[in-house]
Amino acid sequence: MAMQDTLEQLQNFDINDLDVNNIGSWPGPVKLIIMVLAFALVMGAGYYFYLTDKQSMLERAEAKEVELRADYEVKAEKAANLEEYRAQKQQMEATFGALLKQLPQDTEVPGLLDDITRTALDNELTIESIDLQAERQLEFYVELPIDIVVEGNYHKIGTFVSGVAALSRIVTLHDFTLEPQGSPLNLKLKILAKTYRYLDEEA
Repeated sequence: MAMQDTLEQLQNFDINDLDVNNIGSWPGPVKLIIMVLAFALVMGAGYYFYLTDKQSMLERAEAKEVELRADYEVKAEKAANLEEYRAQKQQMEATFGALLKQLPQDTEVPGLLDDITRTALDNELTIESIDLQAERQLEFYVELPIDIVVEGNYHKIGTFVSGVAALSRIVTLHDFTLEPQGSPLNLKLKILAKTYRYLDEEA
């Protein structure tokens, strides 16, 4: 019955009959509709002005959470393997130290030239020249080139090259040429040997 009365009031309702200064006299259904519309307007405005910013903040926080979680997983993996990394670091330092000891100091370069000369003589090669060239400074070390020219047969030259490469100090060999001298059995070897000196922080 109440529903029927409400529908009749709405059917007989004329918006021109509403008195804005006396809202209390408005029909109940009209007041209900106005309250629902006002509530919806307030909720919409609240969502737009308040929750929209909060939603953006939430999305940024979620993205940051993903980033932090990935960072945490990386750090957690490193922490789990910390002892292994320390052992590897100590091993690398020991290896690096051993390699540094193989790099000659300035005072040891003449001894290195003597070793190369002795290796050539032990293999019965004729030494034409063994010349130390100008050193070349790189980022962590100094490169010391040595031009070597010797003569002999193929096998003795091969043994000489192996002997130089096997010296206690690091020596690398580059840019070699072999030329016959008078007969195919007598060859001239021109080769560039390089040794290295560690560049300390003071230098």
